[in-house]
Amino acid sequence: MSGPVGERRGSGGPWEAAYGYSRVVRVGPLAVTAGCTATVDGVVRHPGDAGAQTKLALQIALDALAGVGIEPWQVVSTRMYVTDISRSDEVGTAHGEVFAGIRPAATMVEVSGLIDPAMLVEVELQAWAG
Repeated sequence: MSGPVGERRGSGGPWEAAYGYSRVVRVGPLAVTAGCTATVDGVVRHPGDAGAQTKLALQIALDALAGVGIEPWQVVSTRMYVTDISRSDEVGTAHGEVFAGIRPAATMVEVSGLIDPAMLVEVELQAWAG
């Protein structure tokens, strides 16, 4: 959906319509994703593997940004929400594999839980195309 406040796109995920949000929103040069997890077709992939979940969640977020004309090198900030901070190395290493050449500002915090107990990590990306 496009409009005076920019472009909004969904992924068809089960929570977007029910909870009233878009997967990605672009307003001028700014693009932001909603939280992305390793959920594909309603199923959490890579149960128990925080690194693999991180890589998949980041790919889903990057694909959403690509849908509004944003390339990975334009990502300026990432946020990682992990359910167990003792797994920060797995999550951080996976983030590094995706963003080693880009090195956006990044935040990682522990949260008490995500919408599905099988989810170990959720990511958000911000990009600037100005």
